Amino acid sequence: MTIPAIDDAWTALHAIDLASLGDLFAGDEGRVAAWSRHAHGITFDFSKTHLDAALGRGFSALAAAADYAGKRDALFAGEVVNLSEGRAATHVAERGQGAPLDNEFAARCHARMRSLVDAIEGGAFGEIESILHIGIGGSALGPDLVIDALGRDADRYDVRVLANIDGEAFDEAVAGLDPAATLVVGVSKTFTTTETLTNLDAAIEWLGGGGVEDPHGQLIAVTAAPDAALAYGIDETRILPFGEGVGGRYSLWSTVGLSIALALGWSAYEELLEGAAEMDRHVRLADDNVALTAAFADLLYAQLKGAETRAVFAYDERLRLLPDYLQQLEMESNGKSATAAGDPLPRKSAPITWGGVGTEAQHAVFQLLHQGSHLVPVEFVAVIEHEDSMDPRHHALLLGNCFAQGAALMAGRAGDDAAHSYAGNRPSMTLLLDRLDARTLGALLAFYEHRTFANAVLIGINPFDQFGVELGKEMARKLDDEAGRASLDPSTRALIERAGL
Repeated sequence: MTIPAIDDAWTALHAIDLASLGDLFAGDEGRVAAWSRHAHGITFDFSKTHLDAALGRGFSALAAAADYAGKRDALFAGEVVNLSEGRAATHVAERGQGAPLDNEFAARCHARMRSLVDAIEGGAFGEIESILHIGIGGSALGPDLVIDALGRDADRYDVRVLANIDGEAFDEAVAGLDPAATLVVGVSKTFTTTETLTNLDAAIEWLGGGGVEDPHGQLIAVTAAPDAALAYGIDETRILPFGEGVGGRYSLWSTVGLSIALALGWSAYEELLEGAAEMDRHVRLADDNVALTAAFADLLYAQLKGAETRAVFAYDERLRLLPDYLQQLEMESNGKSATAAGDPLPRKSAPITWGGVGTEAQHAVFQLLHQGSHLVPVEFVAVIEHEDSMDPRHHALLLGNCFAQGAALMAGRAGDDAAHSYAGNRPSMTLLLDRLDARTLGALLAFYEHRTFANAVLIGINPFDQFGVELGKEMARKLDDEAGRASLDPSTRALIERAGL
């Protein structure tokens, strides 16, 4: 097969006419089967997107032109895929799916983590009742999501996750906790993150104020820079390392997941890793790679139809933090204006990810989705089995609402006037989990990682750096001295003066 150049592949895709969703279903009785997949406890229904055979061929040609398969294999082989920083991205090794040396290093770190979990459970730190997990970005979002999703009925430890530097957030995080019975887990890849170290300083003061004689003795550091944690005053026996190639937003699988293991138990944490490993193997080996197909749908709307956003709605309260998690994963990874080679990006980058929880969102933002002038592809995430104590009718109504929203977005309805009309032909994708357990959640989150990677490869960018977050931090540091403040714009200087900083 002749592989087209990337620009030629994009040109061919732009030339394909999109049929309406109604026509796609009317013309193909087998559409649902053709555009649905089931992998590792999750059904992926792409049939309400505008993907069809012609677009499938076009995007497959683009994937070949972009060497998606080669770049995917390079990721799993531990090769340098983060070109701007000259290193591998080794998060798949945390699931045992990377290069042999990376897998071995990750396994050693996990073994050290397991020993520390055993020591905590065995009383080596005293009678610990609560865990204060301090981090920011990926050091907090992943653990917070997993613990909130799976740990609601757990009675092991009361785990609080603190990310915001706002003092109100700190007060809320420690409210009702006994300092003498609280273990503080500080997570920072470099152990230089200002917000995390500021909150750690506050935690030490809180422990000391609560009568703890040796506050540093109740600190655990999780970092890729152990020497920095040692210099901070944390004993080497309480420092958990992880690999330099593990990016923050991909890090919950590493020792960053210590609080997850404490909250859920080690066996649940292993199930989480194995679920992710199963999705890794699917992406690596399956012909019907669901992550790549999802990326095709994403690019159809973001690149071919100019959609600026995509919306994710979790129809399960346990997944309420999923949209927040995906915001960082997708926008920090793929919100770039340069190619992986460092050239200006000739096409749009990732769309803005936003969302909420169903059915609350139906009474808040779905007005725009059904009748607004914006094209917003929608993703529904739901779970078949429920574990709440309510009458099963509650869950049936929840799922019914989820499915009905997708049907309504597609079908639309003509009215007597514009105000009562629904245009329809609005795309959606549904991810339906058989159940929400550690294994299935691991597969779901790994799917999103691989989907993000596939999007990056087809757009032509590097999803593993995040230089865009640095400028604001540099500007904040200018507030520390008069010369720095003088270099700021007049509006910012006026705000600083007004705030009395």
